Amino acid sequence: MREQDIQFPANGGQGTGYLVRPDGDEPAPGVVLIQEWWGLNDHIRDIARRLASAGFVTLAPDLYHGHIALEPNDAQKQAMELDRPHAVKEIVGALTYLKAQSFVMPKKIGVTGYCMGGGLALATAAASADVGAVVAYYGVGAPQADAFATNTAPILNIVGDKDRVTPTIQKLNDDFKQYAFPHEIIIYPGADHAFFNDTRTEVHDKEAADDAWQHELAWFRRYLTNA
Repeated sequence: MREQDIQFPANGGQGTGYLVRPDGDEPAPGVVLIQEWWGLNDHIRDIARRLASAGFVTLAPDLYHGHIALEPNDAQKQAMELDRPHAVKEIVGALTYLKAQSFVMPKKIGVTGYCMGGGLALATAAASADVGAVVAYYGVGAPQADAFATNTAPILNIVGDKDRVTPTIQKLNDDFKQYAFPHEIIIYPGADHAFFNDTRTEVHDKEAADDAWQHELAWFRRYLTNA
């Protein structure tokens, strides 16, 4: 695969991010990967490489602009200080960048994210018609359902049943029934918040994470490759 740190136009300025492309010269579907509250750290870069290995051009925008939190208090501070509407505009800039690349096809872009990034993935779907599909893991700060009135992107929500955010995401998924876009929720028994993060041994659930990953790939293959 080919990987590089890049800049892209965003919100009247420049955004930065980590771009990974699959091997080969054929165009591939694009996915924007949104960080947890820790920032664009090695874990998120690893997920980007995994997505590229699965055949997706992946761009992870750096919403903290170089800062990586190492302690929960710092991560919480960074997340609270993040201007979420501004962050969504940066994510839309990343979508627009991928859409313009000759090596990205089709031109509807997938969005995925974890925790804070899951909520922002959902907010981006509500804000941009360029979103082709969403996979949101335990999306903290997700918009209310009425924000999705014009959304057409299929949305997959993934949560664990021990996660405090799960009732909110369950209600959001139930409220999606008023709209025509495809939507689904997967709830893993015994799994807690951040169960996908294999660097956090206290909450990582390998069985749930491996299964969720296969559902994510299948969702994107279904809705992006046929876009």
